[in-house]
Amino acid sequence: MNTTLFIKNMVCGRCIKVVKSDLESLGHKVINISLGEAVVANDINQAGYSKLKEVLEDDGFELLEDKKAKIIEQIKIAVINRIHHTDIPDDINFSEYLEKELDLDYNYLSSLFSSTENITIEHYIISQKIEKAKELLKYGELTLSEIAYKLGYKSVQHLSNQFRQITGFTASSFKNLTDNKRKSLDKVNNT
Repeated sequence: MNTTLFIKNMVCGRCIKVVKSDLESLGHKVINISLGEAVVANDINQAGYSKLKEVLEDDGFELLEDKKAKIIEQIKIAVINRIHHTDIPDDINFSEYLEKELDLDYNYLSSLFSSTENITIEHYIISQKIEKAKELLKYGELTLSEIAYKLGYKSVQHLSNQFRQITGFTASSFKNLTDNKRKSLDKVNNT
């Protein structure tokens, strides 16, 4: 029988590799692994679960057991996937996207997210977009206009306003900073 594990803080390909390695080092056969979720080919007893929890926590991950915590993590993974791993069409409606991805009503998702994370889904999306903009600015390969388009903004001004509001910097002054003010994706929120 397969066991599905929900894992918090898996936000990139490197996280997938680390979690897969952790699972395999404990003798689990990984059937499928993606951001936030791993399926192993066996049941895990209580002692094995405790050991897995300990190993994952040592690497900065957390096993999720609570249904609501799993939904929150699924929301975050869906947003991260859309913003950091694909181009965002300018006509994307994130509420419809999240409803489709999680097969749950957006009002429920929004209320649950806000009550648990103390920020709205919309603010989380903006924070993730700004973090992606910071990454793209640091690479220096795209213009601000190209970045705005890539992130689904209707105008450069809209991106610029949100960038300044979140970071306290203009996009051009951020680009010229010598130190990197980027956050790890699992730490992106309203601060």
